[in-house]
Amino acid sequence: MPDDPAQWRVFEYEGFEIHVLPQLKPTPEHAPPRAVDRFVYIGHVCRHGANADIPGEAVHFHADGDDEYKTAQDAVEDARHVGKSIIDGTHPDLSVLSLVSHHHHPG
Repeated sequence: MPDDPAQWRVFEYEGFEIHVLPQLKPTPEHAPPRAVDRFVYIGHVCRHGANADIPGEAVHFHADGDDEYKTAQDAVEDARHVGKSIIDGTHPDLSVLSLVSHHHHPG
């Protein structure tokens, strides 16, 4: 099976799921074309089985503007670390606390 870069990868971690989608990094219009492709990622962390399209059900994250990776796999690996840090509570900006409290206090 070919390695399709537009394929969501899912990692289970501590009762959560880390979803990662590697993407080709777009080249800015004013920039010269790249000799080689570079990759970035988007991703989200959610409860096992949650619908990430519902607001409040997932914590979304993505590569920083300056980030780029040589391969889709590198992008996925880095995103997986980011997802783990969100779940572990070590990420500086994002946290799954909203997901946890969201589920315990409906309404």
